[in-house]
Amino acid sequence: MIGLNDDTENLAPPPAPAHAPRLVASLFSTGGILHKGLNLEHRPQQEHMARAVADAFVSDRPLLFEAGTGVGKSLAYLLPGIIHAVDQSRQLVVSTHTIALQEQLDTKDLPLCRRVFSTDERTKKYADFKSAVLLGKGNYLCTTRLAAALKDKQELIPTDEHAELQRIADWAATTASGLRHELNPLPPPEVWELVSADSSGCSRKHCSHDHCFYQRAKARIRQAHVIIVNHSLLFALLNAAGDTGGNTRGVLFPDDFLVLDEAHTVPSVATDHCGLRISSYGVERLLKYLFNPRAKRGLLRRLGDATDQQLVLDCLEAAHQFFAFIEERLLVKQPIVRVREEGFAEPWLDAPLQALHKAVRGRADRMDEGRDRDELMDQAGKLKTLLGGLRQFLHVADADSQVYWVERSGKRRTIVTLRTAPIDIAPFIRDTILGGDTGVVLTSATLAMGGRIEPFQQRIGAEHVETAVEYSPFDYARNMRVNVAVDIPLPDRENAALALEALTDYIDFCTRRTTGGSLVLFTSYFDMKRVAEELEPIYERANRPFFMQGRDHSRTELARLLREAGNGVLFGTDSFWTGIDIPGDSLSQVIVTRLPFEVPTHPVLEARTDWIRQRGGNPFNELTLPDALIKFRQGIGRLIRSATDRGVITLLDSRIVQKPYGRLFLECLPQRNIVRMNRLNRIEKFQPYR
Repeated sequence: MIGLNDDTENLAPPPAPAHAPRLVASLFSTGGILHKGLNLEHRPQQEHMARAVADAFVSDRPLLFEAGTGVGKSLAYLLPGIIHAVDQSRQLVVSTHTIALQEQLDTKDLPLCRRVFSTDERTKKYADFKSAVLLGKGNYLCTTRLAAALKDKQELIPTDEHAELQRIADWAATTASGLRHELNPLPPPEVWELVSADSSGCSRKHCSHDHCFYQRAKARIRQAHVIIVNHSLLFALLNAAGDTGGNTRGVLFPDDFLVLDEAHTVPSVATDHCGLRISSYGVERLLKYLFNPRAKRGLLRRLGDATDQQLVLDCLEAAHQFFAFIEERLLVKQPIVRVREEGFAEPWLDAPLQALHKAVRGRADRMDEGRDRDELMDQAGKLKTLLGGLRQFLHVADADSQVYWVERSGKRRTIVTLRTAPIDIAPFIRDTILGGDTGVVLTSATLAMGGRIEPFQQRIGAEHVETAVEYSPFDYARNMRVNVAVDIPLPDRENAALALEALTDYIDFCTRRTTGGSLVLFTSYFDMKRVAEELEPIYERANRPFFMQGRDHSRTELARLLREAGNGVLFGTDSFWTGIDIPGDSLSQVIVTRLPFEVPTHPVLEARTDWIRQRGGNPFNELTLPDALIKFRQGIGRLIRSATDRGVITLLDSRIVQKPYGRLFLECLPQRNIVRMNRLNRIEKFQPYR
């Protein structure tokens, strides 16, 4: 648990009755507040979920709950959670997968909760609940640091950055939130890091709540009954906190309780954030914040001397040699390479970093208390963390439990990064999320794999956690049709060209036979681009809007364009299998080009495959297949998003009918009436909704 950094007060709850179970019955039952007061449809599945969630919160125990599309899970966890938070003076933390879903909770779902509560005397007092969105410190402007940068700008910042700093100052006078993403265009990172709250220079000791945007945001967090966060920030904070020990109840803050929505993404997000990440770009940024030799500015330009500045230059040179060597030795032929044992590189940075850390810490120790000393101590801590991380990586210290790899990234593939991740994420999730002696609800529309939720339980260390499933109330038998192409060659090496040709032909046929919009889901960028080369001119001649991931628009923008087009075609890969919500005729067909199996070439998947095999297990059955089933369920779930939606699922991978595991994918389909077609009968068999 992380608390609130430099806050000292705890949120110990006074003893109070728990009204959530009783009020949930009044809210969700037939003729209840939702049904009668707001004229909302009574959903038995939603009522069952809300009752289970309320019981989990009141009894401070974890719960895994699969809630199919249309159950209304947001209200089912928010309403009982808010009641429990207000009654017990505790904080409900709601974590979801993306910033877009965070915004939906904040701007749509929470206002609806206030409206629900305000319609009945029994719940009216809960309508005044307080909420806040939790973002990382680096997103906020610190006015104390801004004032210091303005004061020191002639000494610290080159002339070409003066205007940028002044633009931030002008914006600071008008912004209500002080959030970086409101600035358009965004300021350069090297300027923003001088004024952001991500520093010990921004603290309650130095900053006024009345003027500092971050301190104001922290005050809202302290007072909030509901705190909205995303999974990435949640696990980054938990990973940074480490093992804090103690027996305090809670996960992120003292005595909180938690909902993890879109919980099917938790294992992958937790894995991505629970390890080392040391990049050439990050190391250079850290060092140049202390002293930038080109710009002649930095903390040690003002608070240090020439000797200190030379130590920074030594580190910059050593860092350049270190990362250049790794790139030349390991990353010339491929962008990601697993590291299995020590000795792959020399510790060029060790001695220079030690010397610089000693110098920065020594300067801080000789200074009086104040913002400058805190800034130096903060930087000394970052240098020490960097030094420890590099030593751990170079020694491949925990090879039995961690996977180590190096990778090239960035637009020009020039950033070299050292990465580690746990091979088994279950112990971390069990300790940090499920072991807080508090109520934790993990929910998603897709937790079960082949009808079994046990594989997901094992993945997150929740074998003994209570589970429940409520299926979607939508009429899939009436509103969904499923077509399977049975004559496409299997996607192996021998048939690769023929398979791609057949795939292109079927996509052309299916999209032209559909009057609404089509989402075409690929598992390969190569396949997507090759098919697009063939079909985009055809769509252009037919005046049909065509969109493709990875070109001119973001994922959110592409979804908006497809929604507005009405009859567009969108080609997408990995991230488009989940989280895209396009109700109505703008999406009347989802085409799955290949079953979404992950090839274990990434070091994490490779290491987990080895780990399962060493334990005598079957990596395909325990890892590859369960992951593919969940992703498949997410992909086909893009089609029916409301009770009035209807459309076609088209499956273009013949393995679904030719391989034994194919029946597990077919069992994932909510429509069991499957139409099998081939190129001879597809005109007759393929029947889209008109």
